[in-house]
Amino acid sequence: MKHWHIDQMDWNSFDPSRVDPEIIPLVKAASVVEKNGLDYAQYLRRVFVGDPDFSKAAENWAVEEVQHGDALGRWAMLADPSWDYETAFDRYRASYQIDADVDASIRGSRTGELIARCMVETGTSSFYTALADATDEPLLKAICKQIAADEYRHFKLFYDHMRRYLKREKLGVWARTRIALGRVTESEDDELASAYHTTNEPPGMAYDHQRCIAAYMSKAMGFYQPRHIDRVTAMIFKTIGFTPHSRLQKLASSLVFRLIQWRQKVFRRQIEA
Repeated sequence: MKHWHIDQMDWNSFDPSRVDPEIIPLVKAASVVEKNGLDYAQYLRRVFVGDPDFSKAAENWAVEEVQHGDALGRWAMLADPSWDYETAFDRYRASYQIDADVDASIRGSRTGELIARCMVETGTSSFYTALADATDEPLLKAICKQIAADEYRHFKLFYDHMRRYLKREKLGVWARTRIALGRVTESEDDELASAYHTTNEPPGMAYDHQRCIAAYMSKAMGFYQPRHIDRVTAMIFKTIGFTPHSRLQKLASSLVFRLIQWRQKVFRRQIEA
């Protein structure tokens, strides 16, 4: 069940004078990734066959993900009237699709799959919180706050099911850490790069992964503040079984923030080159 509906947003509050041009490409890319939630729901149903409770939860999750995409896409068309959300999504679908025809998780276990989903929701919750804090445009701020709240609920959903499966599958802390960090590093794979390409570059331009991921990350990483990274690392610690809000987590948060700042500079240099 949705916690909000797209028509409840005050679309008349859109203020073009407060739109940050640096945010528009990120919103466009995010819109098609979110709308692709139905494919992920199909994949999860295959992985969790025989678990009707989780399958139903995954269906509800996907409905909310698609609404996120529709809301972001609608906003992006206000910010850039020359852009068409549905056309961009068709391009994205033609260039990037996940393999949903599986009979087991690519993470090696159902617990591992749920850990990976927790990492995704950790990333999206922090991303939309960072965008909400960064933008002065009132409509986008309201949309991002709603989406960030949904993503945190999604994190809790996957976390609760992970704890249930963990009792059966007995993954140790280090195994969980390996899966979690592995999924975090996948943020620079083709999903986001293809989304950036198909929503921001002209149809005639050839896809180049390095160019597109650098363009995306150089913008996105600039909106994160230390408090956003502190929340990210606390959620990661909670997922893998370490104590959140501890000295170790605070140290990890500081190191991760510095890493993000360094990576953003690397991506910017790549674009300039």
